[in-house]
Amino acid sequence: MTERINTPGDLKSLRKRVSRDLDLRSGPKDMRLTVHMGTCGIAAGARDILMELMTQLSEAKAVNVSVQQASCAGLCDREPMITLADKAGETFRYGKLDRAKVRKIVQEHVLRGAPVTELLING
Repeated sequence: MTERINTPGDLKSLRKRVSRDLDLRSGPKDMRLTVHMGTCGIAAGARDILMELMTQLSEAKAVNVSVQQASCAGLCDREPMITLADKAGETFRYGKLDRAKVRKIVQEHVLRGAPVTELLING
């Protein structure tokens, strides 16, 4: 889907949104979210998960969170997956995700600091 730019205001709005999205992907932050994008992850829907994650973080104006992509984590049957690493060095792996689960993870774990235990996987 292509966004139509008709006015200078449209261009400013697009530039602002893209700048926020780029900020989510760079620099040291308190929390790092990794979307596993190996072949198995992509086949299971990781692209949709990445897009939903970026949308939710942007809408929430989560400024101290970075998002990155990585290859397979070796748990192909649990894809699509996200690994969350917090500033204390703890890691949490979420699997078998869909858009609704991503929204829940962002709202509860990313924004409130409460891991969504029913979505966590071991491995």
